[in-house]
Amino acid sequence: MSELPEKQVKRLKSLIQEAETNLAAAKELLISVIGDDGTVVTPTNSREEVTGKVIEGVFDGQVMIGPDGKSYPVPANYASKSKLVEGDILKLTIADDGGFIYKQIGPIARRQIIGTLVQHDGAYYVEASGREYRILLASVTYFRINIGDQVTIIVPEDNPDATWAAVEAAL
Repeated sequence: MSELPEKQVKRLKSLIQEAETNLAAAKELLISVIGDDGTVVTPTNSREEVTGKVIEGVFDGQVMIGPDGKSYPVPANYASKSKLVEGDILKLTIADDGGFIYKQIGPIARRQIIGTLVQHDGAYYVEASGREYRILLASVTYFRINIGDQVTIIVPEDNPDATWAAVEAAL
């Protein structure tokens, strides 16, 4: 049995990495659609008036935490596209038909920093300013960034203990 040429090994590693990223993206999308507890999450961009239960909460980098301490799933594509930052205040309307409609109502002070994308333990991080900030997989796929790429991230200005960041741009 002969050894695979180095080029083929690199290509196989690349294909495996891409498959792992796609699988993780599919899992994250499924959670954003059905939620962690199996309830259907239906984000909408409709401008029409929606009636239902309204809950305000704080975005923790991945989910919204309500005043009762309960977690509400925020679709990763919405959080990524809206560049939500840990600490932002969100309003969730649970429509009469069961749909979830989020709106950012209280953005916190932000600052931008540049870092490098890394991955470990099945999650993506940006190393910046001597520490790591976790980022959503939806941001990695949306901006088509790869391990080692330079990115601009947004972090809370007044929270030095923040663990999550939003991706502003790939460099």
